[in-house]
Amino acid sequence: MNFNRHDYTDDFLRHVYRQLLKPRMIEEKMLVLLRQGRIAKWFSGIGQEAISVGTALAMRQDEYILPMHRNLGIFTVRGIPLHRLFSQFQGKPGGFTQGRDRSFHFGTQKYKIIGMISHLGPQMGVADGIALAHKLRIEQRCTAVFTGDGGASEGDFHESVNVAAVWDLPVIFIIENNGYGLSTPSNEQFRCKQFIDKGIGYGIDAVQVDGNNILEVYHAVNQIAQSIRMNPRPVLLECLTFRMRGHEEASGTKYVPQHLFEDWGKKDPLINFENYLLSENVLNSETIHHIREEIKNEIEQGLEITFAEEEVKPDTAKEISQIYFPFDFIEQKPTGAEKEMRFLDAITDAMRLGLKKYPNMVIMGQDIAGYGGVFKATQGFVEEFGKDRIRNTPLCESAIIGAGLGLSINGYKSIVEMQFADFVTCGFNQIINNLAKTHYRWGQNADVIVRMPTGAGVGAGPFHSQSNEAWFFHTPGLKIAYPAFPADAKGLMLTSIEDPNPVMYFEHKALYRSITGMVPEGYFTIPFGKANLVKQGDDMSIITYGFGVHWALEVLNKHPQLNADLVDLRTLLPWDEEAVIQSVKKTGKVIILHEDTLTGGIGAEIAARIAEKCFVHLDAPVVRSASLDTPIPMSSALEWNFLPKERFEKQLLELYQF
Repeated sequence: MNFNRHDYTDDFLRHVYRQLLKPRMIEEKMLVLLRQGRIAKWFSGIGQEAISVGTALAMRQDEYILPMHRNLGIFTVRGIPLHRLFSQFQGKPGGFTQGRDRSFHFGTQKYKIIGMISHLGPQMGVADGIALAHKLRIEQRCTAVFTGDGGASEGDFHESVNVAAVWDLPVIFIIENNGYGLSTPSNEQFRCKQFIDKGIGYGIDAVQVDGNNILEVYHAVNQIAQSIRMNPRPVLLECLTFRMRGHEEASGTKYVPQHLFEDWGKKDPLINFENYLLSENVLNSETIHHIREEIKNEIEQGLEITFAEEEVKPDTAKEISQIYFPFDFIEQKPTGAEKEMRFLDAITDAMRLGLKKYPNMVIMGQDIAGYGGVFKATQGFVEEFGKDRIRNTPLCESAIIGAGLGLSINGYKSIVEMQFADFVTCGFNQIINNLAKTHYRWGQNADVIVRMPTGAGVGAGPFHSQSNEAWFFHTPGLKIAYPAFPADAKGLMLTSIEDPNPVMYFEHKALYRSITGMVPEGYFTIPFGKANLVKQGDDMSIITYGFGVHWALEVLNKHPQLNADLVDLRTLLPWDEEAVIQSVKKTGKVIILHEDTLTGGIGAEIAARIAEKCFVHLDAPVVRSASLDTPIPMSSALEWNFLPKERFEKQLLELYQF
């Protein structure tokens, strides 16, 4: 291994050595603790330390790094107290996730480190968002994000690199090419000879370095970072290395040919650098001993603090209260004149007001800029607010939702439009595992709205008409809005914009231009979790939302003898349980109507709550009216047979006569 010290001083080289040695010594201690049963799991980075250490040394302290689970050197170079790391590894309260997650699955704004989730790829989209925020503020900073050769097979890799290329984002995509994805060798992972070849396809620069040579890694990252701070653009950096231990310790290494360990053992980044510094008279045996003793003492002191720390004590109230980032909602009542608006125009008006109030708000989506979106919800926005804030995206839902989280981490708000709610499946992981869980895990909010043009009745078939709100209803950490009227659409959108938590905002496509109503022209908000009693009656309760509200109104108008409470939930997470229970206790009969399919729909949860809390008040079984348990057909006749509108009328009359 050849080292080029450039003009680095002896003091700097000794500093680099210390930083390279520390994660190795920590790892060696962790392996001992693992054998002793003091920690439960360990992902070893032995043999790969030069990549993490070299990168962290080259990046500025105020620049974000998004590491993976073999990048201990990022955390140690950034100066995180070891006892906090050890508490994190052991699930102690002093860790960054307070026992809610393990190892390196955490982030910290103080040290500008954003940890991974186990799905590997999504952190790259998050890096795009962080870098976009720097670019929008015209800050000369770059962001570094790690992936492995296995993780580079994921769609998130392609989406995120492509977005960064199209948007000229200052991101270094670092691929640790260690030859294996768990046990799967490279020849079963990809066919390209080397990852730098991918740069050509994305139209970006790509650099390959010896990932075991600490000075080569440091020099490359330093040069790339300096360049893209001045000239924002992404660069792909491939670091050739080898994993000297198993994917994690329990998996072993029997699947790896022994000669690879022998070959790569000769390229050990620590031993080679130490020998080089000895040959350069930068180190001697006494200096090495002194440095090792200092690090050893630091490790032991950190472990002493962690071992003395009490275990996490379950506190149900605390767990529930920390799912969401605190939001001190202050309702702003409507003032001034009202104007008749279509449902779609009310949403557009709300977003326009939000963009004016919050200069740090960005809207992203496919075809939303000059074209105005397929439903024209953002028409005219790019002329008013510019392309930086109204951003056309490539067809890549996952990377863009991830970018929304990255923007939030770096101080921005964002609205991400799904062209159709159905397409959210391509970004499901980012929503369920990143947006929803980030605050609970390590206290970071995800200030992202995902707009969901949803629903049937327009003959669009099984890929453009699904009602998929129940997918997210089951996920703690998300909020869900689903308005039925223009005024509610505007007020709930403005509340969603103010709320620092992730909101799934459902907009029924069939209502966009078919429903109008009087809407206050000014800025106003509507609280989440507060239903609207659209009609009052004593015979029965109708609990519904979205298009179901209009179906119910149509049936009630058709049958004036029916005297019913009509409860429009308006939001589904949280939903107004108090209003539902109060209505059911008054009427004694209830039907829950929704457009979604019957099995596993939101109506099932509401029915269960009613059964638990209103059983003695019920004069009839709880009834659910919903769509067939089939995909949504395209033909109008088949579609209306699928939808519950006609069945609802029959069920309602039967309930009335019960």
